Parts: sequence; structure tokens; C-alpha cells
Amino acid sequence: MNIEQHIIAATLAAVKALYNQELPESQIALQDTRPEFEGQLTIVVFPIVRFSKKSPEVTANELGAYLQEHVEDVTGFNVIKGFLNLSIAEAYWLNLFNNEVLKPDFGIIPPSGKKVMVEYSSPNTNKPLHLGHVRNNLLGYSVSELLKANGAEVFKVNLVNDRGIHICKSMLAWQKWSNGETPESSGIKGDHLVGKYYVIFDKEYKKEIDALKEAGQTEEEAKKNAPLIKEAQAMLLAWENGDPEVKALWSTMNGWVYDGFAVSYKNLGVDFDKYYYESNTYLLGKDTVEEGLAKGVFFKKEDGSVWIDLTEDGLDQKLVLRADGTSVYITQDLGTAQMKYDDFAMDESIYVVGNEQDYHFKVLFLILEKLGKTWAKGLHHLSYGMVDLPNGKMKSREGTVVDADDLVKEMIETAKQKTEALGKINDFSEEEKETLYHNIGLGALKYFLLKVEPKKRLLFDPAESIDFQGNTGPFIQYTHARIKSLLSKAAYSSAATTSPDLAISNTELEMIMLLAKYPSEIAIAAKGFSPASLANYLYEVAKMFNKFYHEVPPIIKEENAEMRQLRLNLSAVVANILKAGMRLLGITVPERM
Repeated sequence: MNIEQHIIAATLAAVKALYNQELPESQIALQDTRPEFEGQLTIVVFPIVRFSKKSPEVTANELGAYLQEHVEDVTGFNVIKGFLNLSIAEAYWLNLFNNEVLKPDFGIIPPSGKKVMVEYSSPNTNKPLHLGHVRNNLLGYSVSELLKANGAEVFKVNLVNDRGIHICKSMLAWQKWSNGETPESSGIKGDHLVGKYYVIFDKEYKKEIDALKEAGQTEEEAKKNAPLIKEAQAMLLAWENGDPEVKALWSTMNGWVYDGFAVSYKNLGVDFDKYYYESNTYLLGKDTVEEGLAKGVFFKKEDGSVWIDLTEDGLDQKLVLRADGTSVYITQDLGTAQMKYDDFAMDESIYVVGNEQDYHFKVLFLILEKLGKTWAKGLHHLSYGMVDLPNGKMKSREGTVVDADDLVKEMIETAKQKTEALGKINDFSEEEKETLYHNIGLGALKYFLLKVEPKKRLLFDPAESIDFQGNTGPFIQYTHARIKSLLSKAAYSSAATTSPDLAISNTELEMIMLLAKYPSEIAIAAKGFSPASLANYLYEVAKMFNKFYHEVPPIIKEENAEMRQLRLNLSAVVANILKAGMRLLGITVPERM
């Protein structure tokens, strides 16, 4: 039993002894004592007052006296209004550090038996990944790693949107204007090459629209009647009918895109256990519609279209199958959800998708519940906000969205410039330098995007993210490298301290308390699907270490062997937690910087 559980149990006993009341554990609110007050743990007394029938101050003093008498590790208390601040014996914290925090397996949570699927990335095969995809991929990967660290078995899946009119636009433009250009002949990365022809289609399509408008058509008419869009629609129909030439071109161009995506994914450090392709799933869901009609969950309109009425749930009527028997997006999603469950039988499934799809997922999950799918309760939409850039900071090829590959390249280049300006890596080999620039650049990008709660829209400033001070990836990376250098100079090896009366400073006490929270911080981040809470905890750990490092006398010169060992142990645990925690964010921390 840890001290928090011990205090809660003793407080329940105190309420029974002092006021003859049985109190549910949920009524005991325990928190860290605020830094301006003496103590380490604080009980919020207000919920107990209705049982004591006394003022908050009197109640807090009576509880404090009881706990000091009955709990060996409570050495004192003070009362600030309705808050009871408890001082816990230093020996308790030292024992906790030696017996738990210092163990090699500290922070490793045993398997829970829970199965979780995380679906992320989900790109279209008509253009390269962009900045929005970067946030999606980093969130999906990090949430997967957090869930694994919290004991779950995790399946990372990627549902690729590899069919539809947008794909045909790239294919048609390539047929008309490429002169047989390939990634090999042009030296252009495959996804960028296909994206180039998507842009060309758009440009030529707009020219046709303008010409038709000049000839007297409205914009809507011109968009429908432009020869290019009609050709693209005919190509899509040919694809759906299995035309061998169209299918062959589709397969070739998608192959180029997948080769390009593989490079981007490797650079971002993300991976997948299974790929699903919309070309294999777009016809799914029709049997689910039949099931829903049989159960009375769906209804048919006179034109033969199938709907669900969700007005009683505060939503609207939703089309699930067109009158001509063709699917809409929700039809496919119903079928794909069933297929994924049939494949993996997971307890939870998390969809990492931007917040513009919030309504779609509310409807999808509600329909699955109404269809009686027992697993629908385990579905979650991890909704995230857009990423903006300061104007003029970065421009993409098309001048609209920022290309993921360009962004990664720029981050590595910025890391190189900033690192070289510090002049601390002159003894690094060229290979070591390149690895370092990559780790710092990617660490800055990932940390900046992950430290903000997913739901929030964020402004990403590449220059601000690569700063060796403040709440940034490079600051945490630098702290880790600094500790590794210290441990190397001290010829450190781990050993518990044995002196029971070792006098530690307030900063050292705060450090032990902060480090002891690491397993619970993993659990909080995993349960909330939020890498941000872990990122900000790691920043607090790095910040606390730097405070400790500047406050204590030089550790290596410390003459008291026990104190020197304790301080080296503290430093080593900080390094271990920074390394393990940053890995859960997909970030590598260098040994030297």
C-alpha cells in the first residue's frame, strides 16, 4: 500500500472514530500540497464537514491530530482554511525511492489482457502527406505506445483511401500530360509525382470551367459539363467495372504512392500492424443495412433509399443506402467496423481523425449501438484540431498545405544550424552529427505537436520548437544528454543508499515525489488518449532536474559517499524516465549533445 492509499484508509478510520460516520472512499480528495505551504500531501476537508458538523478548520485540525497519532509516517500537519496539509517523514520517501523507483522495472506495467485497435494516418493516394497528416500520425503512434505501456495489446491499423474520383483525376492527368514520366525517370518521389498530376488536373479543369462560363453556363453547370470531369467519372466507372487497363494504371500509380508513403512513415518513425484498403472495403456494409432493416433500426423511403431516424437522440435523419442501392460513407464505415472487429475482437477501437468528422463518428457509433453491437461501447473518436503555421514561415509546392517531407527536411536543417551555432559537437563524426540533427529536428517537431491537448487547434512555429530552453523536445533531450555525461564522469553504478538519517533537501524530496508518479502518469495519458499529459510531465521532470543540478554542490565532488550515491541515483532515474517517456512519444533522446 502506498502512502496515498494509506492516508485515505486512515482518514476513513478517523471519520469513523471521531464522528461515527461510514464514509465512501470517493469522498476523500487527496492532492499534492501547493509549493508555498509546508507538507507533501493535502486532504480537502470540505466534503467531510457535513459528517463532522463542525467548521472546516476545526474538522481539519481534528483529522490532522488523529492522523499524526495513528499513521507512523505522518510527522506533522498544518491547516489552511479547509485544507489539511500533511508532512510525511523523509525516511518514507527515501525508502520509496530505494525500494521501488530505483528498481530496473519501475514504470513497467504488467499486461492487462485488454485488446485495443488504433486506426490512424488514413491517407488518400492522390497526394503526399501534409502537416495535418503529421499530427494525425504522431498522435496515433504515441497513443498506441502509451496503451502498450499501460498493459494493453495494441493493433495499429491504417485504412488507406485508395479509390474514388480523386484518384481518377491524378490518373487521367498522368495519361494526358505525363509523356510516360515515372518516379525513376524524373527522380521525383512517387507520392509527390502523383500529387503533381492531381494539381495539373485541377488547373486544367478550372480552365475548362472558365471557358464554359464565358460561353454562358453557370458555375454549377460548367463544373458538371467540363469534359475533364466527365472523363474522370467515366474512368471511375471503368475502374468499378474492372476494366483491365484502368486497373493496371491504378495499381501502378498507387504503387508509386505507397513507396513514397513508406519513406515518409520511416522518417516520422511510425508503423502499422495491418493495412486496410478502401478498394476492398467500399462495398461492405450493405449486409449491415439489411440487418438493420430486419431489426427495424432502419427504414425505407418510397424511393427505395434506406435511412435511420436519430432525431430522438438529438441528431437528424441519416441516409445509409441510396435509392439506387449504392453506398454512402457511413455504409462503408459500418461494414468496415464489423470487419475490423471480426479480424481482431478488440475491447476498444480508437479512430484518430480530425474534428471536422465529430458528427460523423457520433452517428456511426450510435447506429452500431442501436444495431446491438456489444463492442460499440468500446469505440472512441480521438478528435484533434488543425495545425496552423505563422504566415510565410513555410510554403508547400502548391502554396496551400505544408508537405510532410518538406517539413521534416526543414526541421533537420534548422536543428543542424542551431546545434552548430552552439559549437559543442566538434568531436562528433559526420555520421554522428547527421543522426543528432535528425533526432533533434524530429524530437522538436513531435514534442511541439504532442504537448498540446489533441482537441486544441495549434500554431506550429518551427523555429520556436527547436529551442534548447523552455517546454521543448530539445530541452528534454539536452537534459538527458547532460545527465548521461555526468554519470559517465562519475563512473556511476546503481546501488541503494542505506543510511536511514540521510538529510535531503526540499528539491530532492520534490524530485523523489515527482519521479514516483511516473507509472500513474502513463496510466493517466493512456486512459485519456493524451500524449500531452505525459509530455508536460516529462518537461516538469527535466525542469526539476535542472533546478536540483544548480542548487546542490557539484555531485562528483560530494565527499559523503551515501549522499553522492543518492544524487547520482536520482540523476540516473531522471535519465531513465526521460528516455522511456520520450520513447512513448516516438522521440529518441541522444546520449551526447
